[in-house]
Amino acid sequence: MALPVTPHEDVNGVLFALSRDLSATFNDDFVGLYLTGSLSYGDFDRASSDIDFLAVLGQAVSARQRAAVAKMHARIGTAFPEWQRRIEGSYVTLEMLANAEPPRQPRPYVNGGEMWAPDPTYGQEWILNGYALYECEIAVAGPDPKTLFRDVGYEAYRDASIRSLHEEWAPLLRDASRLKNSHYQAYVTLTVCRILYTARNHGLASKRTASRWVKQTYGAPWRDLIEKAEAWQHARELQEAPAVQAFIGFALEQAA
Repeated sequence: MALPVTPHEDVNGVLFALSRDLSATFNDDFVGLYLTGSLSYGDFDRASSDIDFLAVLGQAVSARQRAAVAKMHARIGTAFPEWQRRIEGSYVTLEMLANAEPPRQPRPYVNGGEMWAPDPTYGQEWILNGYALYECEIAVAGPDPKTLFRDVGYEAYRDASIRSLHEEWAPLLRDASRLKNSHYQAYVTLTVCRILYTARNHGLASKRTASRWVKQTYGAPWRDLIEKAEAWQHARELQEAPAVQAFIGFALEQAA
Protein backbone atom coordinates (compact mmCIF):
# COMPACT_ATOMS: atom_id res chain seq x y z
CA MET A 1 0.00 0.00 0.00
CA ALA A 2 1.51 3.29 -1.16
CA LEU A 3 0.72 5.38 1.94
CA PRO A 4 1.20 8.15 2.90
CA VAL A 5 0.53 9.81 -0.44
CA THR A 6 -0.19 13.39 0.65
CA PRO A 7 1.41 15.82 3.14
CA HIS A 8 -1.87 15.96 5.11
CA GLU A 9 -2.14 13.44 7.94
CA ASP A 10 -5.93 13.46 8.11
CA VAL A 11 -6.29 13.19 4.32
CA ASN A 12 -3.99 10.17 4.43
CA GLY A 13 -6.23 8.84 7.20
CA VAL A 14 -9.29 9.13 4.94
CA LEU A 15 -7.46 7.39 2.10
CA PHE A 16 -6.18 4.62 4.36
CA ALA A 17 -9.71 4.03 5.71
CA LEU A 18 -11.08 3.91 2.16
CA SER A 19 -8.43 1.44 1.03
CA ARG A 20 -8.79 -0.78 4.10
CA ASP A 21 -12.61 -0.90 4.00
CA LEU A 22 -12.81 -1.38 0.23
CA SER A 23 -10.42 -4.30 0.50
CA ALA A 24 -12.59 -5.82 3.23
CA THR A 25 -15.80 -5.24 1.24
CA PHE A 26 -14.65 -6.43 -2.18
CA ASN A 27 -11.81 -8.83 -1.27
CA ASP A 28 -10.08 -10.02 -4.46
CA ASP A 29 -12.35 -7.81 -6.59
CA PHE A 30 -10.69 -4.71 -5.14
CA VAL A 31 -8.06 -3.81 -7.78
CA GLY A 32 -6.86 -0.39 -6.70
CA LEU A 33 -7.50 3.10 -5.34
CA TYR A 34 -6.18 6.16 -7.19
CA LEU A 35 -6.08 9.90 -6.61
CA THR A 36 -7.79 12.27 -9.01
CA GLY A 37 -8.57 15.99 -8.90
CA SER A 38 -6.43 18.53 -7.06
CA LEU A 39 -4.57 15.89 -5.05
CA SER A 40 -3.14 14.49 -8.28
CA TYR A 41 -2.56 17.87 -9.97
CA GLY A 42 -0.64 19.24 -6.99
CA ASP A 43 -2.90 22.20 -6.14
CA PHE A 44 -4.86 20.76 -3.20
CA ASP A 45 -6.21 23.47 -0.88
CA ARG A 46 -7.56 22.36 2.50
CA ALA A 47 -10.00 25.28 2.57
CA SER A 48 -11.66 24.59 -0.77
CA SER A 49 -10.61 21.25 -2.28
CA ASP A 50 -12.28 17.84 -2.09
CA ILE A 51 -10.64 14.46 -1.64
CA ASP A 52 -11.13 12.97 -5.11
CA PHE A 53 -10.56 9.29 -5.83
CA LEU A 54 -11.24 6.51 -8.30
CA ALA A 55 -11.75 2.95 -7.07
CA VAL A 56 -11.16 0.17 -9.60
CA LEU A 57 -12.96 -3.15 -9.14
CA GLY A 58 -12.89 -6.48 -10.90
CA GLN A 59 -16.66 -6.80 -11.11
CA ALA A 60 -19.68 -4.49 -11.00
CA VAL A 61 -20.92 -3.50 -7.55
CA SER A 62 -23.79 -5.65 -6.26
CA ALA A 63 -26.73 -4.24 -4.30
CA ARG A 64 -25.29 -5.68 -1.09
CA GLN A 65 -21.88 -4.19 -1.77
CA ARG A 66 -23.38 -0.83 -2.66
CA ALA A 67 -25.15 -0.70 0.69
CA ALA A 68 -21.88 -1.60 2.42
CA VAL A 69 -20.06 1.18 0.53
CA ALA A 70 -22.72 3.72 1.55
CA LYS A 71 -22.28 2.70 5.21
CA MET A 72 -18.51 2.89 4.79
CA HIS A 73 -18.68 6.49 3.57
CA ALA A 74 -20.99 7.44 6.43
CA ARG A 75 -18.57 5.84 8.89
CA ILE A 76 -15.53 7.61 7.40
CA GLY A 77 -17.42 10.91 7.36
CA THR A 78 -18.13 10.55 11.07
CA ALA A 79 -14.48 9.74 11.79
CA PHE A 80 -13.25 12.70 9.70
CA PRO A 81 -15.97 15.37 10.03
CA GLU A 82 -13.97 18.07 8.20
CA TRP A 83 -14.14 15.90 5.07
CA GLN A 84 -17.61 14.41 5.61
CA ARG A 85 -19.14 16.26 2.64
CA ARG A 86 -15.90 16.68 0.71
CA ILE A 87 -15.06 13.14 -0.40
CA GLU A 88 -15.82 12.61 -4.08
CA GLY A 89 -15.21 9.41 -5.97
CA SER A 90 -16.36 6.85 -8.49
CA TYR A 91 -16.36 3.06 -8.57
CA VAL A 92 -15.46 1.60 -11.97
CA THR A 93 -14.65 -1.85 -13.30
CA LEU A 94 -11.74 -3.20 -15.32
CA GLU A 95 -14.20 -3.77 -18.16
CA MET A 96 -15.02 -0.05 -18.22
CA LEU A 97 -11.32 0.82 -18.40
CA ALA A 98 -11.08 -1.10 -21.67
CA ASN A 99 -13.06 1.69 -23.37
CA ALA A 100 -11.38 4.89 -24.49
CA GLU A 101 -14.72 6.66 -24.87
CA PRO A 102 -17.02 7.33 -21.90
CA PRO A 103 -18.76 4.05 -20.97
CA ARG A 104 -22.52 3.85 -21.23
CA GLN A 105 -23.02 1.97 -18.00
CA PRO A 106 -23.50 4.08 -14.85
CA ARG A 107 -21.16 3.80 -11.90
CA PRO A 108 -21.59 4.20 -8.13
CA TYR A 109 -20.60 7.75 -7.23
CA VAL A 110 -20.21 9.54 -3.90
CA ASN A 111 -20.22 13.31 -3.47
CA GLY A 112 -21.52 15.74 -0.88
CA GLY A 113 -21.51 13.10 1.83
CA GLU A 114 -23.79 10.57 0.14
CA MET A 115 -24.05 8.03 -2.64
CA TRP A 116 -25.92 9.43 -5.63
CA ALA A 117 -29.08 7.65 -6.75
CA PRO A 118 -29.50 6.67 -9.45
CA ASP A 119 -25.88 6.00 -10.34
CA PRO A 120 -24.74 8.61 -12.89
CA THR A 121 -23.05 7.93 -16.22
CA TYR A 122 -19.78 9.51 -17.29
CA GLY A 123 -19.36 12.48 -19.59
CA GLN A 124 -16.10 13.88 -20.92
CA GLU A 125 -14.55 13.65 -17.45
CA TRP A 126 -13.93 9.98 -18.28
CA ILE A 127 -11.27 11.02 -20.80
CA LEU A 128 -10.05 14.00 -18.76
CA ASN A 129 -9.57 11.97 -15.59
CA GLY A 130 -8.08 9.05 -17.51
CA TYR A 131 -5.42 11.27 -19.04
CA ALA A 132 -4.56 12.76 -15.64
CA LEU A 133 -4.47 9.34 -13.96
CA TYR A 134 -2.04 8.06 -16.59
CA GLU A 135 0.18 11.14 -16.42
CA CYS A 136 0.21 11.74 -12.66
CA GLU A 137 0.50 8.08 -11.57
CA ILE A 138 -0.62 8.38 -7.93
CA ALA A 139 -1.80 5.05 -6.51
CA VAL A 140 -3.06 4.79 -2.96
CA ALA A 141 -3.33 1.03 -3.36
CA GLY A 142 -2.98 -1.29 -6.33
CA PRO A 143 -0.81 -1.54 -9.43
CA ASP A 144 0.91 1.29 -11.26
CA PRO A 145 -1.74 3.39 -13.04
CA LYS A 146 0.09 2.95 -16.35
CA THR A 147 -0.77 -0.74 -16.23
CA LEU A 148 -4.50 0.01 -15.92
CA PHE A 149 -5.24 3.31 -17.63
CA ARG A 150 -4.93 4.18 -21.31
CA ASP A 151 -2.54 6.75 -22.71
CA VAL A 152 -5.29 8.65 -24.52
CA GLY A 153 -2.91 11.32 -25.82
CA TYR A 154 -3.03 15.07 -25.44
CA GLU A 155 -5.13 15.72 -28.54
CA ALA A 156 -7.92 13.50 -27.20
CA TYR A 157 -7.59 15.25 -23.84
CA ARG A 158 -7.84 18.68 -25.47
CA ASP A 159 -10.84 17.65 -27.58
CA ALA A 160 -12.63 16.23 -24.54
CA SER A 161 -11.90 19.42 -22.62
CA ILE A 162 -13.54 21.56 -25.30
CA ARG A 163 -16.47 19.15 -25.61
CA SER A 164 -17.00 19.43 -21.86
CA LEU A 165 -17.28 23.21 -22.25
CA HIS A 166 -20.15 22.73 -24.69
CA GLU A 167 -21.83 19.78 -22.99
CA GLU A 168 -21.50 20.64 -19.31
CA TRP A 169 -20.91 24.38 -18.93
CA ALA A 170 -22.63 26.05 -21.91
CA PRO A 171 -26.07 24.92 -20.61
CA LEU A 172 -25.49 27.20 -17.60
CA LEU A 173 -26.07 30.12 -19.95
CA ARG A 174 -29.69 28.97 -20.32
CA ASP A 175 -30.25 27.71 -16.78
CA ALA A 176 -28.14 29.27 -14.03
CA SER A 177 -29.92 27.55 -11.12
CA ARG A 178 -26.84 25.51 -10.22
CA LEU A 179 -24.81 28.71 -9.99
CA LYS A 180 -26.68 29.71 -6.83
CA ASN A 181 -24.14 27.54 -5.03
CA SER A 182 -20.96 29.46 -4.16
CA HIS A 183 -18.78 26.36 -4.32
CA TYR A 184 -20.08 25.67 -7.80
CA GLN A 185 -19.35 29.24 -8.95
CA ALA A 186 -15.72 28.91 -7.87
CA TYR A 187 -15.42 25.40 -9.31
CA VAL A 188 -16.84 26.36 -12.71
CA THR A 189 -14.66 29.47 -12.95
CA LEU A 190 -11.42 27.58 -12.30
CA THR A 191 -12.49 24.67 -14.51
CA VAL A 192 -13.15 27.04 -17.41
CA CYS A 193 -9.68 28.52 -16.82
CA ARG A 194 -8.23 25.04 -17.31
CA ILE A 195 -10.26 24.56 -20.50
CA LEU A 196 -8.94 27.83 -21.92
CA TYR A 197 -5.39 26.86 -20.98
CA THR A 198 -5.77 23.42 -22.54
CA ALA A 199 -7.14 24.89 -25.78
CA ARG A 200 -4.08 27.12 -26.25
CA ASN A 201 -1.23 25.15 -24.66
CA HIS A 202 0.20 21.66 -24.39
CA GLY A 203 0.53 19.83 -21.11
CA LEU A 204 -1.40 19.03 -17.97
CA ALA A 205 -1.94 22.08 -15.75
CA SER A 206 -3.44 22.52 -12.31
CA LYS A 207 -6.35 24.91 -11.95
CA ARG A 208 -4.03 27.38 -10.21
CA THR A 209 -1.53 27.28 -13.07
CA ALA A 210 -4.33 27.62 -15.62
CA SER A 211 -6.00 30.52 -13.79
CA ARG A 212 -2.68 32.36 -13.56
CA TRP A 213 -2.20 31.91 -17.32
CA VAL A 214 -5.73 33.19 -18.07
CA LYS A 215 -5.15 36.30 -15.95
CA GLN A 216 -1.88 36.99 -17.72
CA THR A 217 -3.27 36.27 -21.19
CA TYR A 218 -6.73 37.84 -21.08
CA GLY A 219 -6.23 40.40 -18.34
CA ALA A 220 -8.58 42.76 -16.56
CA PRO A 221 -12.05 41.61 -17.68
CA TRP A 222 -11.71 38.31 -15.80
CA ARG A 223 -9.03 38.93 -13.18
CA ASP A 224 -11.42 39.92 -10.38
CA LEU A 225 -13.71 36.91 -10.91
CA ILE A 226 -10.81 34.47 -11.08
CA GLU A 227 -9.13 35.85 -7.97
CA LYS A 228 -12.40 35.57 -6.04
CA ALA A 229 -12.73 31.96 -7.20
CA GLU A 230 -9.14 31.22 -6.17
CA ALA A 231 -9.70 32.73 -2.72
CA TRP A 232 -13.07 31.02 -2.12
CA GLN A 233 -13.36 28.76 0.91
CA HIS A 234 -16.14 26.47 2.15
CA ALA A 235 -18.86 28.28 4.14
CA ARG A 236 -18.15 31.58 2.36
CA GLU A 237 -20.55 33.26 -0.03
CA LEU A 238 -19.69 34.12 -3.62
CA GLN A 239 -22.17 36.29 -5.52
CA GLU A 240 -20.72 36.07 -9.04
CA ALA A 241 -23.21 34.01 -11.05
CA PRO A 242 -23.66 36.61 -13.86
CA ALA A 243 -19.89 37.02 -14.15
CA VAL A 244 -19.43 33.24 -14.32
CA GLN A 245 -21.98 33.08 -17.14
CA ALA A 246 -20.16 35.84 -19.02
CA PHE A 247 -16.87 33.98 -18.55
CA ILE A 248 -18.39 30.80 -19.98
CA GLY A 249 -19.60 32.77 -22.99
CA PHE A 250 -16.14 34.23 -23.48
CA ALA A 251 -14.57 30.76 -23.29
CA LEU A 252 -16.98 29.47 -25.92
CA GLU A 253 -15.89 32.27 -28.27
CA GLN A 254 -12.22 31.54 -27.66
CA ALA A 255 -12.63 27.77 -28.08
CA ALA A 256 -14.37 28.31 -31.42
